[in-house]
Amino acid sequence: MQRRKFIAASGAAAALPLQTLSRATRTPDNRQFLELITYHTRVGEARDRMTEFYRTVALPAYRRLGIGPIGVFTTVFGPNAPTLYVLVPHDTLESAVTTQARMLAEPTYRTEGAAFLDAPLSDPAYVRQERQLMVAFTDMPRVESPGPAADESRIFEFRIYESHSVVAGQKKIAMFNEGGEIAIFHQTGLTPVFFGETLFGPRMPNLTYMLTFENMDARDRAWDRFRVDPDWLALRANPIYQDTVSTITNFILRPTPFSEI
Repeated sequence: MQRRKFIAASGAAAALPLQTLSRATRTPDNRQFLELITYHTRVGEARDRMTEFYRTVALPAYRRLGIGPIGVFTTVFGPNAPTLYVLVPHDTLESAVTTQARMLAEPTYRTEGAAFLDAPLSDPAYVRQERQLMVAFTDMPRVESPGPAADESRIFEFRIYESHSVVAGQKKIAMFNEGGEIAIFHQTGLTPVFFGETLFGPRMPNLTYMLTFENMDARDRAWDRFRVDPDWLALRANPIYQDTVSTITNFILRPTPFSEI
């Protein structure tokens, strides 16, 4: 598909709040587009069918397209209903928009994933699916995988900061970037995996980010250091960045054994 036709068909570039994107499908500073897929799953065999689909069919298909690393996570603390989260990084907007269609057009993917992809109404593979598209922050332009875990106690913290207006949301993003909050995270032991501004999805305007810790104790210690860090206290006191977040959603995830993040 020609680039001009793609953009005209999707309308996505025109809807982006970032003027620097213009009509391009790649950001000028090569920030990734981050797709978050949330499955509200059923319990028992249906949930096992979903995780097996991602382990044996979906992740190999993403690799064939050169997309990754892919994170696949289950909930430890968070929504009561069983949920599976899939994080997919894309280098271009076109990749984010067209990957699902490209995978469905691949015979191997359709054949090997038939039990999941063609599940009947009487036995659906999941309750519902939601998708969120983000663009990575300038100070953390790409997903950073923490590498192999020492044991199975590693956790990921997923946080959503909603703002009461677009302007307030942009100020909070600036607090992470120009204000230096990402650097303070690093110096206090809060290890980010990604930071993203939500372009399309629920709870807008919002920013979404993920942190990783070796275990819950390490998580609690890091947040305790952050709360009393002098640089953070000075940044928080800056009137430019005050009253920018209206709601915070926070939950803990655990990677599946086959997750690439």
